Amino acid sequence: MDYYGIGFSNIRLPNDSRSYIYKYNARINTFPEEVFLHEFLHSLERNAEEYGYERPELHDYEKYGYQNEPLTGQKKWYTDYMNQNITTAEKKIGLPEEIYTLKPAKSSNFQYSYKMEEAFKEPENIIEEIKAIWENLWKSIQRYQ
Repeated sequence: MDYYGIGFSNIRLPNDSRSYIYKYNARINTFPEEVFLHEFLHSLERNAEEYGYERPELHDYEKYGYQNEPLTGQKKWYTDYMNQNITTAEKKIGLPEEIYTLKPAKSSNFQYSYKMEEAFKEPENIIEEIKAIWENLWKSIQRYQ
């Protein structure tokens, strides 16, 4: 998920069902998009931090009286977080409106910059693409033997 180069979310789930720890159950959570939204908001949260804006931590929803709802997850929290509509004694807080128009600084400017592991590298040409398909096929064959 990419929003005009301002925020980015890339979620990978393993193909191996034995190592699949994030299981989705449609009876419990009918808001599966929140996984993408949550990771995307981490981008905006980081951008806000790098630009020096005050904002609540994305994981602090309970601190502000929000709950993880059975059907909608943290939808209320995310909505108020994105619209700077979280009520505190002093004022309404959340992501600043400007953060939706500011692109992140260059990666070299980030305080907490890090390089992604090689395991998450996308194929860059047809040979790498075919190799990735073959490796996934081979793992599947081994799993069912």
